[in-house]
Amino acid sequence: MRLIFAGTPEFAAVALRRLKKSGFDVPLVLTQPDRPAGRGLRLQSSAVKEYALAHGITVCQPRSLRLDGRFAGDAAAARDAIVAAHADGMVVVAYGLILPQWVLDTMGERVAGRAGLGCLNIHASLLPRWRGAAPIHRAVEAGDTQTGVCIMQMDAGLDTGAVLARQAISIEHAGPHADTTASLHDKLARLGADLIVQVLGDAKQGPLQAQAQSAEGITYAAKVQKADAQIDWRRSAEQIGCSIRAFDPNPGAWTTFGADVLKVWQARPDDLVPPAGSLPGSVLSADDQGILVACGDACLRIESLQRAGARRMACGDFLRGMPMPVGTRLGSLGASD
Repeated sequence: MRLIFAGTPEFAAVALRRLKKSGFDVPLVLTQPDRPAGRGLRLQSSAVKEYALAHGITVCQPRSLRLDGRFAGDAAAARDAIVAAHADGMVVVAYGLILPQWVLDTMGERVAGRAGLGCLNIHASLLPRWRGAAPIHRAVEAGDTQTGVCIMQMDAGLDTGAVLARQAISIEHAGPHADTTASLHDKLARLGADLIVQVLGDAKQGPLQAQAQSAEGITYAAKVQKADAQIDWRRSAEQIGCSIRAFDPNPGAWTTFGADVLKVWQARPDDLVPPAGSLPGSVLSADDQGILVACGDACLRIESLQRAGARRMACGDFLRGMPMPVGTRLGSLGASD
């Protein structure tokens, strides 16, 4: 089976590696253009591009796939490459570009006497929950107890296509193995890679059966912005703890301590009720056991944090370089507080 692969980050590269190891022929990869990265802002290839080049796969990096848009030349070149690949279908994983109707139509056309598979998407949520750009972040942030992967038959909508297969996993929210976006990313990447291989294996045996998504329970996972990761100490300790894990590793949950911006990496809710009159964000204690902060309902114990320009530190090490007196108030919640 010949497949075009469209994807960009490491999450997608996991699936591409799995497809190749499973014996699928991938003559063409579509991935995002190289982007400036790091302190030197040098152009950096995507994880998918690096794997493709290392394995002799043709790479196409259009800035857009719209034939009538600003980068119509890029789109036309991509169309020629897609048609020339004579593929049975396209696997799409965190690509980052919208697929216009011409791509969906082209991949559904008959190949070697049989109907094409169309475009199959690996989506990291249990659709219709968390359609959109950041399903892993938003599932952790919301405190969901489970998530998973869907293999979706793509259509013109935003993650609205019929589902060919789904598999759920639990999200751990407590204890030493509590999930962050980083840990859940790795679990779901492996799960998605296994599931797409299973679906494509089924496609070799006959037509795939898809189930339309429910019209109930639809939520949207908006792209994560830095402002989303600012800790609002008025929220419950449980909610703040979920947010801290949701924004690990990127962009990192943050708060302010005077003029300093601090990123908070590890914290856990504490059942201690703040003393009467304690304002949200108030430091109640600070020692090697952590920094205890009053929240909207209870307390949160910070265990690991980072000052700008420094490394992540356990609280004991951090406090030796930057003491945090009891009564200090973290964060800036506005004049209405």
